[in-house]
Order: sequence, then structure tokens, then C-alpha cells
Amino acid sequence: MLYNVDEKGYYGQFGGAYIPEMLYPNVEELRQQYLKIMAEPDFKAEFDQLLKDYVGRPSPLYFAKRLSEKYNTKIYLKREDLNHTGAHKINNTIGQILVAKKLGKKRIIAETGAGQHGVATATVCALMGLECIVYMGEIDIARQAPNVARMKMLGATVRPALSGSRTLKDATNEAIRDWINNPVDTHYIIGSAIGPHPYPDMVTRFQSVISEEIKWQLKEKEGRENPDYVVACIGGGSNAAGTFYHFLHEPEVGIIAVEAAGKGIHSGHSAATSKLGKVGIIHGCKTLLMQTPDGQITEPYSISAGLDYPGVGPMHAHLAETGRAEFFSVTDDDAMQAGLELCKLEGIIPAIESSHALAVLNDKKFKPEDVVVICLSGRGDKDLNNYIEYFKI
Repeated sequence: MLYNVDEKGYYGQFGGAYIPEMLYPNVEELRQQYLKIMAEPDFKAEFDQLLKDYVGRPSPLYFAKRLSEKYNTKIYLKREDLNHTGAHKINNTIGQILVAKKLGKKRIIAETGAGQHGVATATVCALMGLECIVYMGEIDIARQAPNVARMKMLGATVRPALSGSRTLKDATNEAIRDWINNPVDTHYIIGSAIGPHPYPDMVTRFQSVISEEIKWQLKEKEGRENPDYVVACIGGGSNAAGTFYHFLHEPEVGIIAVEAAGKGIHSGHSAATSKLGKVGIIHGCKTLLMQTPDGQITEPYSISAGLDYPGVGPMHAHLAETGRAEFFSVTDDDAMQAGLELCKLEGIIPAIESSHALAVLNDKKFKPEDVVVICLSGRGDKDLNNYIEYFKI
């Protein structure tokens, strides 16, 4: 069984490029060029140098001693929260801005939910001197004010999405409209492993630095490259795609994906796509999608702005359908408690997205000798207001 993308842009039955004709030239140019560009020695050298000197990679693989003692297993945290800008998102934006430059693009657009991808895009645009426009749902602008301020300080224009649920899905719709209207000079940096082919594969390849590092870091610490389990949270799924990538075809490594159950899987306030999703098309790809019987997209809900998405990347849909990955759905309450527990046991304040991944420790029993690597996808600075409100701190 293959878990990578095929030459037509599919993972099993999921993926493809379902796009309006107006977008075809943009996407096709990217499809024809991305692998060639990424293979060029000067591209690789610049990408690696920026990851090292600008982002601060490799990110540490940290043995969480007190957390391990509590759950009676060996828990390592892959510290993506220590990257410049505070999350894994920068790995992909550095890669895509270099691709955009090679393609001669002068203007960059992006969508963002929690704001981390928007900040990462604004950051690389400032670094490279390119115009940056970020689309963000009006509701997310209100709940992620510090990230909006960061984007503006970095020189980006933040445009509110005022339609629909005024969250990530709607911001993505606005970005796609912009791209249709500005096909020649604009590159759209998608932040997740979603969208028309080649985006899910391109984003996954840029994020795969995470699993690449885990392998040699684990070799140093445990004398073996492969953990027993890798765990990551999933909205669209870019941190998970990067964490899983080098283990997809290693059957002894258990893959655990953790999505947001919101107020409960069947509460009507959830983003548990693997449990509630049916095959459908969203933002240019065929994937699992939360929808009504007549195909209207169901509004997702999560306390975490970054997991609040009605679909999931096509690679993850394939991993769910084939059973290669185990999917867990974690409620707001369980995620918030898991986040607070990490603060108190390890002195690390995680993003609420990452807290969902940590909550799996209550749902799955690991053996004492198991080596479990959890991707700590981002830090909790952006979520302090949510934590304060929730815990009445």
C-alpha cells in the first residue's frame, strides 16, 4: 500500500485538482515546476540555510520526564513550538516563498485561521521583500488579536472574510477568489496539507523536515530511528503530514492523528472529520468533508481556531480509510486540561492545537517500554486569552 501521492495527484481515492478553469494555469504552472525547483541544489542550499539560521532548526526532541512518569511510557516532544514565529508553519512558508521567487511572483496571498500561518507568511514576505495579503475570518480576527497585530507589524495587509461562518473556510474562499483575479503575478501560499494538487504534496514535503529530524534525533537518544508511535493534531493536517511522512511505510510505527471533537462528536459543535466526514470536494480537492445529506458543508467548531476546519487533507483521509493511522477525537475540555497539565508538569505552555495531541495520553494506553513522539506543533502565547477565559485564571 502506498501512502504518498501518485502522479495524478491522488492518495488512494482522495486528492486531485478540482478547480475552476480560471485557476488552471496557476495550478498547472506550479504542478509542472515544484519538484524540479525543489530538486535544484541552490534551492535546497538556501532552504536548508534559512531553516537553520532563520527558523532555528533542528527543533529539539525533548524527553518529557515528568509526563512520561505520569503515563508510565516514554514520551518525547518534538518542539516545533521553538521555531521562529512559534509553530511548524514557518517550515512551509520558507519553502513556498522560495518557489514563488523562482516562478517570478511579486505578490503573495494566504489564508489563516489561528493566525500562525498568516504570521509565518507575513514573516517570509518581509524577509524577501514581497507584498503580502492575508485573508482571515472576521471571527478569527477577533479571537486571535495578537497574531493580527503581528501580521500588520510585519507589513502584511489583513483582509477580513465576512461571509459564511467568517472563519478559516471562508478566508480560504476569499483567497481563491483573489488568485483567480490575479493569476500572473500572485502566488497563493496554502498553509495546510489541503487544496488542489500539488499543494498537499508540496506542503507535506516542506514539513517532512519534522520526521526527518525525529529519525536521527531518536537514533541519538534511543539507539533506534523509529518510535513505536508518532502523534500529531489534525485540522487540515500539515504538522501531522510532516510528523508522519518518513514513517508512513514503516509498519512498526503506529500513526496517531488527533482531531477536534469540540463539544462532543455528535453535539453538532465539532470538527471530527474522520468520524463525521463523507467523501466530498472542498477547496480544490476530494477528501473527507463534514456535510449535510444534500452536500452542504457543515460548520465545524473547535475551541482551537487552527483545528476548526470541516475537511482534512487528502493524505490523512487516505490514512483514515486504509486504517494506516488511528484517529482520535478530543473534546475542548480534554484538550484544555491536557494543555494545562503540560504547563504544570514540564513548564511548557502549548498551543491549544497541540494540546489536542497531548490529550490522547488519556485515551490510549501505551506500554512502559513504548517510545511515543508527540509533535508539539506550536506554543501557547497566541492562546493565552482562551486559557485565561477557560480556566478563569
